[in-house]
Amino acid sequence: MSADMNQPGQLKILFVCGRNNRRSPTAERIFQNDSRMSVRSAGIADTSKRRLTREDLVWADLILVMERKYVGRIKIAFHDMDILAPIETLDIGDHYRFMQRELIEELKPAVDSALEQYWLEREGESIP
Repeated sequence: MSADMNQPGQLKILFVCGRNNRRSPTAERIFQNDSRMSVRSAGIADTSKRRLTREDLVWADLILVMERKYVGRIKIAFHDMDILAPIETLDIGDHYRFMQRELIEELKPAVDSALEQYWLEREGESIP
């Protein structure tokens, strides 16, 4: 399934890292066929393979950044946007290669945990 073609009810997840070379494209690749979500990846740096855009931020239901420093960089770069999706940090350092087994093993539980937290917070919003 293409990153831009999500099915109704699927959570739209945007993975963000520094240059969109290794971590976020790996996450996009391993979750691209996950029926729970539609995914995209982008980088925050000017030299990114695919640079983060306003359209990405508007599209996303949940933004998963690889490192905490990207939260601030996103908020500064897009400070004029009123509404951003929730941003969660996966705490995955920049010392892996694209599709490296250890990276995949770290991404899967981190993303599952972030999804669980997201849904728990949404449940809390609907309680009167």
